[in-house]
Amino acid sequence: MDLDRPAPADARAVAHHAALDARLARAARPLRLLSLASWPARVQQRFLADWERGRVRLPRHAYPRHDFAEARRECAAVAAAADPAHPLGQYLIDSAHSWDLAAQLLENLGRPAVTGLSIALFGRPDQPLPGGASTREAANHFIAIANDLDHELLSPAEQVQISATALSLQLQAALDAYFGERLIQVELDPELIAKAAAGPTRIRLRAGAAFSDYDRHQLLQHEAFVHSLTALNGQQQAVLPSLALSSPRTTATQEGLAVFAEHITGSIDIERMKRVSLRIEAVAMALEGADFLQVFRYFLDAGQSPVESFTSAQRVFRGVPVTGGSAFTKDTVYLRGLIGVHTFFRWALKHDRLRLGRLLFAGKMTLADVRRFEPLFDAGVLQPPRWLPEWVARANGLAGMLAFSLFANQIRLEQIVDPETVVEL
Repeated sequence: MDLDRPAPADARAVAHHAALDARLARAARPLRLLSLASWPARVQQRFLADWERGRVRLPRHAYPRHDFAEARRECAAVAAAADPAHPLGQYLIDSAHSWDLAAQLLENLGRPAVTGLSIALFGRPDQPLPGGASTREAANHFIAIANDLDHELLSPAEQVQISATALSLQLQAALDAYFGERLIQVELDPELIAKAAAGPTRIRLRAGAAFSDYDRHQLLQHEAFVHSLTALNGQQQAVLPSLALSSPRTTATQEGLAVFAEHITGSIDIERMKRVSLRIEAVAMALEGADFLQVFRYFLDAGQSPVESFTSAQRVFRGVPVTGGSAFTKDTVYLRGLIGVHTFFRWALKHDRLRLGRLLFAGKMTLADVRRFEPLFDAGVLQPPRWLPEWVARANGLAGMLAFSLFANQIRLEQIVDPETVVEL
């Protein structure tokens, strides 16, 4: 028997689920959750113009009505036909359920029902983390540390602003050098409210935005070498084309992996951690009744500019009423995902399974998916990633950093009375 091939019965199961996945991918393509839930740039421009004139009022945006009944029917049919005992079948059932929730959310844009659907997809700020603390408590920990730091310690180079045009040229050069050809196009988008957004073959930067040197490294590691690379590698999968799609159920792992990439490459700074954490606290505030203006002022008071404060508040109120009590909770996944991915890599090193970390780049999947799919990678049903970021490809360096992390995390700082004695030991 050829051990490189699955058994005939399994081959039939693979073919069956591959056909189902192709159907699911087609059904899911119109469900562009973030782009359909986001506001156009004119809403921001109108709000900030009124703000500068002292006319304080809630932003207004009328969402178009969507009907994704056909997509939801197809998701249900795929889930019903999938075998829950097969790893591909379980993946399809979970994915179909996630896309169905996304379709329901998009059909309810602008209504309070979006909050519950968002929580079902992305979780809540009070969701517990390993160790007992909640996501919100972790966020406030990072906010407090950032506020306590002396910002004069920042070097002048870290405070120099880079224009969106200059950054686009720098990112384009780095990506072309990495691939040896033009696979990803970096573009300026005047309609983009977020500072950046990534797809398989395009990275958009907000035209007119100012970036820092840390932003440059973060965008390269986060957007290009995680979000774009996993999508490109997912397109190489003949059996599971949906691995190229940004399924809502993979968001926590994707964003956690992207922030972990910033962390492991030294591309993240405490201000970045503060921005991520402020958004989590803002989601909690909105769920507790804060309206858009209160959240906008919260970001202003935290030191953000009016433009960035609007951008941050808009993330919290995408798709929901701006009058308070509702929130789009996606931003809660960043810290939870980071801690989950960091724990996963440490576990993989401890159990001699570090190759799972590389396989995680073969498409957009969850941490549970990559463990479930390992036999399918071994059998050649799924393909290993064609492209890997350098920090993953250099396994020895990654293992060294994780090994130190495993040991250092055993040290209990509360047991250290005199920090000078640590150096002398």
